[in-house]
Amino acid sequence: MHALVHPADIQDRDRDGGVLVMAMLFGLYPFLLKLYADGGYQGPVFQTGLRRVCRQISVEIVKRSDQAKGFAVLPKRWIVERTIGWLNRCRRLAKDWECRTRKARAFLLLASIRLMTRKLCQKTI
Repeated sequence: MHALVHPADIQDRDRDGGVLVMAMLFGLYPFLLKLYADGGYQGPVFQTGLRRVCRQISVEIVKRSDQAKGFAVLPKRWIVERTIGWLNRCRRLAKDWECRTRKARAFLLLASIRLMTRKLCQKTI
């Protein structure tokens, strides 16, 4: 739905990275009401920054169970991991070859368009 490529010295958990992406995403799609986030985003810096930018958003943190040993599927987390796996099948996205962030975002959007086109054109029996 939205992508932002920034330098590696900007963390997503801080106000700089994650809140900027969420502000742009929920600005483009104001009908979205819920955000599923990783356990790393439960910190007060991200939460207060997000509340300041997007007041109507309900945030649900998907946490790992303390009782689970080994691999355990987390709800909603597999969707993100699956999508990243699909995007990493594109050779251009498998490594960070791009020198400019706008080129990296362009190739990410092209890979997303390719992925969505394949899913829309897929014949089901």
